Amino acid sequence: MTLTYLVVLPAASASATPPGFTDTVALSGLNAPTNVAFAPDGRIFVTEKSGLVKVFDGLADPTPTVFADLRPQVQDYWDRGLLGLAVHPRFPVVPHVYVAYTYDALPGGAPPAWGDTCPDPPGATVDGCVVQGRVSRLVANGDVGTEQVVLTSWCQQFPSHTVGELRFGADGALYVSAGDGASFNYADWGQTKNPCADPPGVAGTNLSPPDAQGGALRAQSVRRPVDQPRTLSGSMIRIDPDTGAGLPGSPFAGSPDANARRVTAHGLRNPFRFAVRPGTSELWVADVGWGTWEEINRITNPADGTAENFGWPCFEGAARQGGYDGANLDSCEQLYAAGGQQAPHYAYRHDASVVAGDGCPTGSSSVTGLAFEQGSAYPAEYRGALFFADSSRGCVWAMQVGANGLPDPAKIVTVATGVRIPVAITRGPGGDIFYLALGAGELRRLSYPAGNRPPTAVASATPASGPVPLTVRFDGSQSTDPDADTLGYAWDLDGDGAYDDSTLPRPSFTYTQVGEVRVGLRVTDPGGLSGTTTVTVTAGQPPPQDPVPVIANPTAALRWQVGQRIPFSGSATDPQDGQLPPSALTWRLLLHHCPSNCHTHPVQSFPGVAGGEFFAPDHEFPSFLELVLTARDSGGREASTSVRLDPRTVNLTFTSDPPGLQLTTFSQTQTTPFTRTVIVGSANSVSAPSPQALSGTTFGFTAWSDGGANSHVITAPATATTYTASYRASGLLAEYGFDAGSGTSAADDSGNGRTGTVSGATWVTTGRFGRALRFDGVNDWVTVPNHASLSPARFTLSAWVQPGTLSTQWRTIALRETTNGLSYGLYASSPSRGPGAAVRVGGVERDTAGPTALPANAWSYVSTTYDGTTLRLHVNGALVSSQAVAGSVTASSGALRIGGNAVWGNEFFAGMIDEVRLYDRALSPAELTADMTRPVN
Repeated sequence: MTLTYLVVLPAASASATPPGFTDTVALSGLNAPTNVAFAPDGRIFVTEKSGLVKVFDGLADPTPTVFADLRPQVQDYWDRGLLGLAVHPRFPVVPHVYVAYTYDALPGGAPPAWGDTCPDPPGATVDGCVVQGRVSRLVANGDVGTEQVVLTSWCQQFPSHTVGELRFGADGALYVSAGDGASFNYADWGQTKNPCADPPGVAGTNLSPPDAQGGALRAQSVRRPVDQPRTLSGSMIRIDPDTGAGLPGSPFAGSPDANARRVTAHGLRNPFRFAVRPGTSELWVADVGWGTWEEINRITNPADGTAENFGWPCFEGAARQGGYDGANLDSCEQLYAAGGQQAPHYAYRHDASVVAGDGCPTGSSSVTGLAFEQGSAYPAEYRGALFFADSSRGCVWAMQVGANGLPDPAKIVTVATGVRIPVAITRGPGGDIFYLALGAGELRRLSYPAGNRPPTAVASATPASGPVPLTVRFDGSQSTDPDADTLGYAWDLDGDGAYDDSTLPRPSFTYTQVGEVRVGLRVTDPGGLSGTTTVTVTAGQPPPQDPVPVIANPTAALRWQVGQRIPFSGSATDPQDGQLPPSALTWRLLLHHCPSNCHTHPVQSFPGVAGGEFFAPDHEFPSFLELVLTARDSGGREASTSVRLDPRTVNLTFTSDPPGLQLTTFSQTQTTPFTRTVIVGSANSVSAPSPQALSGTTFGFTAWSDGGANSHVITAPATATTYTASYRASGLLAEYGFDAGSGTSAADDSGNGRTGTVSGATWVTTGRFGRALRFDGVNDWVTVPNHASLSPARFTLSAWVQPGTLSTQWRTIALRETTNGLSYGLYASSPSRGPGAAVRVGGVERDTAGPTALPANAWSYVSTTYDGTTLRLHVNGALVSSQAVAGSVTASSGALRIGGNAVWGNEFFAGMIDEVRLYDRALSPAELTADMTRPVN
């Protein structure tokens, strides 16, 4: 899921809490609050998404001061905005407040690049409005902060997974989190113009598997080849709060790359919030997931020199992420071969409850807050607990401590439900847990009062207005007491401020004077604790009436597709003011995503206009748009109206030939045939995993019916369409990725049991994909015993090789021996210096060789095919030589050797060999290319 935001509405955030707890409003009237920090001197800092930083003198101060106005450089669009906040631990002695925000500038450019919008082109979810992330220090002079930039980086293409949290660690370092900046609609490896110039391409070029390093793979950038740049996207960084530079003790402190020196953990999709565990150096990270899992990850010591890799996008939760696994990307395949990622401390599925029966919806999920209990008056079982929130589900939980002293996933309890978009949690005065309810514009406090607890007053008036004399019936009987105590009632019915007019729960009062009266109710429990509320009565004059906004266009009949231009217009009248001017109108475009429970993204605002236009965004279906028009009259009264705009959808059916194989669409892998409903014009990633086994037969991918690559993006057409992935029985006889074996055993990864014995060769971790074997060129080899299946009439033999030295002699990659000769073989070099291939047909050996030597100390993919008429040799997928040969390959009872042979004693190979494959047929050029980019699994 992407992070969930929503416009601020005036109603309070409803919440249900455990017995003994209270959930009360601490501060209200906030406009899309995103973060909060309690300063040591008692002040409270709050960030608003638009770019405002506000400061309150304390919890008793209802009116904030604007501490800093960063709106000119903040891009407040979709999930972007001012999101991170931290106060220096020695504030105000060190008068620094730190913020993290989406910087409205292209890399190397100045703001504003886009304003708080994204036009089409480029389109927010089409090519993306590229921006950056920024961390700044606000130097306080009283209640005014002046910005000093600490770090600008984090190229972000699409409108979510932007900057996240700021926190000071126990070591004095400033820790910062940020997302991958990639698409949330499809598996993104940089195939959409690559504007962040990720390798191996340049900006403006579409990257493709297997070597693409863009999009979500920026979260793995510290694993790139040494000559490629690192990024901070999808990472946790550890920096000097004064300079923004990386610090000693970080995992890559010795790297020549400045970004690498900052990174302490990576492989994160959207680490929107994190917390420091009290008394430790540990960082606990809330990582917002994509299609299936939400994660809470633990970094035990960010200064221990070890970089935790949490696996995104290759993993989601503890499992491989299907959308990226199916693309056979080098970065992921190498991670799989190396043994995977750091598993999350806790993960929960989108379709499952966090706590059984917790009353929280499932489906949409976004883990968006973390804080540890310390020093509160909470019951003992909450000591040291980890509180976390989900903004899509509207709930807060506590993970209580287990026997090992750590928060225990088996001990989670629900502490608040029905919360209107909790986006941040922190520890505040008295050790209580505070959270921001963005949808309600409130900072709320979870308390556990000792002993007696105060009641809550609720009052109503019927009628609340009318001509004089006006008799009004009041009702306070819905007031409640958390201890179930009997309440006493005291009313101020005449508005003089004294609660001396009635002690009944349901009094009546007659008003004879024209005017507006604020009636008060105070309820008191036997212990003397009270609660108050007010209700307004308007006597003898018509009460002010709300304005009436009207949306003329578009209407609910519209059915839109991605990228469609949609004009809008409207107006408003007011009973007091008459026709309202455009300056009194504000439009908001919202996107509702409803996989089961709905969550809402604010796409864009249009203040002070009677009309305009927007372009329909891309998002996973089921989704719909809502256009909201709000009118405000001269008296400050507001009213809103809206129109729901549903998309035009289309069914895409995915099949395979043969049926029953698995295909990956979006983030899910499913068995064919299956159908997905998507929005017309939407981008949908598809992959055809290869090879696959079905009913005991192994199949390899050959082609998509639309002509696309194995992994590609489909733009949804206007009419229902079927996409078929064609496979053919692979004929795979044996394959060796050298990742599953060890010692003297080289496992056959084909499943056919052709295990080899390693003699002399050494295991290395620097193979083309994962591990490989290194051969000394003297007497090292791998021996695969004779088996009838190793004598095919036609064949393909291939391998990745890295010669350590070059030769003008035959040097064996793999060869099937016969008495005093060979049945078939593949060579890294030949008398012509180029690689070679040989086959025995009709008792005669025939060979062919390439004209150019393979490069030393570099990987090359060498393959030979024989189809009964022609022996062909390919290097890196390109045909380099061939020889006409007719007939079937001469059968053999000898061994299959890798790295040397026993027939000619001087043909041993020196260097590394990886990914050896043998088939019983000649693969097509497309299949060879697919194998070249696909690691042995």
